[in-house]
Amino acid sequence: MWTGGVRVIVTDDENRILMVKQKHQERTLWTVPGGQIEEGEDSRMAGIREVLEETGLQIEIKGLIWHVEEVGDRGQRFVNFFLAKPEASSRGAAPKLGTDPEFGPDEQVLDDVRFMSAEELAALENVYPERLKDELWEKLADGSLEYDAFRRRDGLF
Repeated sequence: MWTGGVRVIVTDDENRILMVKQKHQERTLWTVPGGQIEEGEDSRMAGIREVLEETGLQIEIKGLIWHVEEVGDRGQRFVNFFLAKPEASSRGAAPKLGTDPEFGPDEQVLDDVRFMSAEELAALENVYPERLKDELWEKLADGSLEYDAFRRRDGLF
């Protein structure tokens, strides 16, 4: 059975992207905000919620840029990656480290949050997905992430 997740690449006015640091079983990992799609949500809604929970920022989704499918020992999963900008109310605001409501106070995995430049990101050891270090910046520079592939179809069932 497929489960769905979402990740959101939030860019600021200084051409940096929003990154969160997570602690996972003896290692740390830098990634963009995201998580599971909850019952009744589409992936866009989940992305907006996850960014708010993890960083305190209100965002505007610009488009679906990657759809990644993972099939392996842990099951089948897809992750939609969106490009976003802070909403006017959050523009210029510093992100604040949020919490993951799925975990208790002593089990939180979020450890840090901040906007990073391409150079800062390239210097990090553990980044998920790795394409955030190179492919993302190339596509941002050439404008090829401008298209929104996301479509929602309601009322099928």
